[in-house]
Amino acid sequence: MREKEIEQKLVSAVKMMGGICPKFTSPGFDGMPDRLVLLPKGKFAFVELKAKGKKMRPLQVKRKRQLEQLGFLVYCIDDASQIGGILSEIQSS
Repeated sequence: MREKEIEQKLVSAVKMMGGICPKFTSPGFDGMPDRLVLLPKGKFAFVELKAKGKKMRPLQVKRKRQLEQLGFLVYCIDDASQIGGILSEIQSS
């Protein structure tokens, strides 16, 4: 499955939960995750999307670690089957 298809499924799933999933861009600060997942009751995470089997680039891994050290949840999704579990984890955090 292509990255764009997985991304569309994530956005739809978040909307079904009553949340929003805006695309995230950070000019001048490369390597940031693709999407923000904002769920009811203040639940929040960053999500990087990849095509099936693709891995994050080294700079993306570095940004993920930086965000996690600050206490944020950061996920990488490369398969639509991961979406439900990740959203449940975000919701219960």
